[in-house]
Amino acid sequence: MQNPVPGPVPAADAILVTGLTVAYQSKAGWLQAVRDVSFDLKSGEILAIVGETGSGKSSTAAAMIRMLPSNGRVEAGQVFFEGKNLLELPEREMRRLRGESIAYVPQQPTSAFNPTMTVGRQVAEPLLIHRGMKYKEAAPEAARRLREMGVHEVARVMRSYPHELSGGMLQRAMIATAMICEPSLIIADEPTSALDVTIQRQILKLIKDVQRTYRLALLLISHDLKVVSQIADRILVLYGGRAAEIGPTEAIINRPRHPYTRGLLASTMAAEVAHKGKLASLAGYPPNPIEVDREPGCPFRPRCPRAVDDCSVSFPAETGDRNHHWSCYNPEPTP
Repeated sequence: MQNPVPGPVPAADAILVTGLTVAYQSKAGWLQAVRDVSFDLKSGEILAIVGETGSGKSSTAAAMIRMLPSNGRVEAGQVFFEGKNLLELPEREMRRLRGESIAYVPQQPTSAFNPTMTVGRQVAEPLLIHRGMKYKEAAPEAARRLREMGVHEVARVMRSYPHELSGGMLQRAMIATAMICEPSLIIADEPTSALDVTIQRQILKLIKDVQRTYRLALLLISHDLKVVSQIADRILVLYGGRAAEIGPTEAIINRPRHPYTRGLLASTMAAEVAHKGKLASLAGYPPNPIEVDREPGCPFRPRCPRAVDDCSVSFPAETGDRNHHWSCYNPEPTP
């Protein structure tokens, strides 16, 4: 892996990702799924990464905490956390950080929990691993965390097996597991996509309340701008493994500059913030990684209503104003 020339190390309470490039091995060779992505995330802030399937959201998160599958690799970039580059740490220290300082909330809690162990045992498990506690010592803390997550019948949930609980209850237990070692960073990968609308709202409120109470840095991954706009401070839009646009939630929702961001809004947001009050579908399909790897230019060009000649030649440099930035040769006009 080649790293760029290092700049100043960020403050200990910040996460800084620079030039992250991730590739996967396939029959066609190594294909880049994430290309030169950079962003920062401060303590007490929620940053949402959004985009369609295949945009590089989950690959970015997995690369940050070195949990890529065996056919994946980081080809370039730096990930600073607590003043250290995570991509250069010994594996032993990385294992210590995961689960203690960095917690992960997966998309499907039903598959994340071990079906042969009680939920209480699994909520307490990080304390057994990272703090060397016995289950008898850790169980009261697991119960406390479950109550904090809005679980009322704590004793029943503690002794239940995963298949005996609903998806919403399991997601509350998963968040309790993530919080039990009091991490400073939580990565939540599509935490509400498997839940119905009513439970989605409850879990989103719970995540926001936990983040605000403990002043956590929260990286929220989603395909749905409508969902993340309810709780995110800033939004990073990825397309074809590239950063299309990043900025405060209010700017992304009300003044999107990249045509892809505008397309996502027209597809997912309420009518009053969509094109002329009418919801629309985003035409076309996400790009094939092989095509993105072989063709120069902006990967959104085949689907873009504002494409110009330069879009087929090279990927546009980032531009913008203050803390709102986009990569587009022909951006949407400011409303």
